[in-house]
Amino acid sequence: MGAAASTDQEQPCGFLVLDKPAGLSSHACVSQVRRAYGLRRVGHGGTLDPAVTGVLPIALGPATRLLPYLSGDKAYRGVIQLGLTTGSDDLDGEVLEQRPLPVLERSDLERALEGFRGTIAQRPPQVSAVHVNGERAYARVRRGEQLELAPRNVTIHGLELLGWDPGSGQLELAVRCSAGTYIRSLARDLGAQLGCGGCLASLRRTEALGFGLERAVPLEALQQQPAPALINPLEALAALPRHQLGEADLVGWRCGRAQPAQAALEVGCAVVVVGPDGNLAGMASARGDGQLQPRLVLQAAG
Repeated sequence: MGAAASTDQEQPCGFLVLDKPAGLSSHACVSQVRRAYGLRRVGHGGTLDPAVTGVLPIALGPATRLLPYLSGDKAYRGVIQLGLTTGSDDLDGEVLEQRPLPVLERSDLERALEGFRGTIAQRPPQVSAVHVNGERAYARVRRGEQLELAPRNVTIHGLELLGWDPGSGQLELAVRCSAGTYIRSLARDLGAQLGCGGCLASLRRTEALGFGLERAVPLEALQQQPAPALINPLEALAALPRHQLGEADLVGWRCGRAQPAQAALEVGCAVVVVGPDGNLAGMASARGDGQLQPRLVLQAAG
């Protein structure tokens, strides 16, 4: 992994990608990262349920302010159990109904999956982190409330049937989707469409915020010395246009002054701003007058 940049009084600034194990919350993983690097300023991108494994991107130092600029799309591999409906839409929840499996061929599943590709209206699970009147849905459910969460539009960019076992009633899927998509809801809704109910049996996230499993390190690596090297934020932001500051521009940039764009850009486009030394200086957005408006200034003056 590349070396992390140092900004904001030489704090470590970069990303770590954990391969989260089952049984730990995302918050618990962040706490372990804080201890390993001796930093308070640590945040994660995209919560994973304790039972879910895989890619958990973590930002350290000033990189926490870069999380909104990274791709929100995610990718998963999951196993769905048909014939079973639960209160949480996964195997951890209370069983609400068990129904016999219909005779299903792979072609039947392919036809059913077709209706879930593209932009769809999806109702989040009751046991979820969705806010309801300022409180997480799962907190209200734990108090015994029954919620009917409103559907919201999500986009499933890719949905591939990897395997089907008629004996166990389990199918394996590869999913690529927008932020806010619940694979538990997909399992529930697919089961409902097939007339037998369904829930999520297991799930592994393979990509988030542009980071894949190939960049992930196991949680145990945090116990080693030195701690794993951080991914340079410029690498994480490589898909965005870049603006290089000259020496004469640096003072103005650090004071929050707009900079003339070096190329034609779409209005509102996020732009990575790099200092004369080649390190990240911050983020800007393109204006209609050909200027770059500072949105995030690292090592700001004053």
